[in-house]
Amino acid sequence: MEEFFEQLFKSQHCVALTGAGVSTLSGIRDFRGKNGLYHEVDAEKMFDINYFNRDPSIYYNAARNFIYNLDEKEPSIVHTTLAKLEQKGILKALITQNIDFLHQKAGTKKVIEIHGSPAVHYCRECGSPEEPVMDFYQAAAVVKTGKMPLCPQCGAVLKPDITFFGENLPVRALHNAHWESNQADFMLVLGTSLTVHPAAGLPELTLRARGKIAIINNGETPLDSYASFRFDDLETVFSALSQQI
Repeated sequence: MEEFFEQLFKSQHCVALTGAGVSTLSGIRDFRGKNGLYHEVDAEKMFDINYFNRDPSIYYNAARNFIYNLDEKEPSIVHTTLAKLEQKGILKALITQNIDFLHQKAGTKKVIEIHGSPAVHYCRECGSPEEPVMDFYQAAAVVKTGKMPLCPQCGAVLKPDITFFGENLPVRALHNAHWESNQADFMLVLGTSLTVHPAAGLPELTLRARGKIAIINNGETPLDSYASFRFDDLETVFSALSQQI
């Protein structure tokens, strides 16, 4: 672990890639873990754009106690330590697959959300993501009552600006993620199984550019053998790291 800290602190362009495992410490369920959301029968329908098109209540009913209670969650030691690393100038960018705002809540400024965000809810009939109708808190207030957020102009059900299965990832975020991954001389791969592309390919860009990667994840990943450092327990590593900063 001391060697890991030394490599981190001497890096010139450190980038972090975070997945759902980072937020389990904050009480948010992951997707593919032992008790992950995808073990439930209809969980995959939740983020499927075809199901949303047919019946948006599938998403809103499933998300009520998963997405729309995020205002009740607090950052973990991982989120707060990453924010400290950025403040110290060590972490140059943070790429996340998560849609829970916890990196921003912890204080990280440069967050690249490659799977979108529920911060914006927009109308697909008469608007666009650049023309939000409701923010997260307005939409959450509606969803918590058992209803769906509607467009005040045309009455259509609003969609969160989350990238659903069947949709393209946000172009600008993906471009920025690729650029940062290519620039990184050291990438922290945290709480992700590296099974969902294109996010799973970002550490490969760092490796091809002769950078090093450190993987901290409770479970195997396809790139374990290429990692310069490999740990299982995020909380233990980041608790120790927090004391070093």
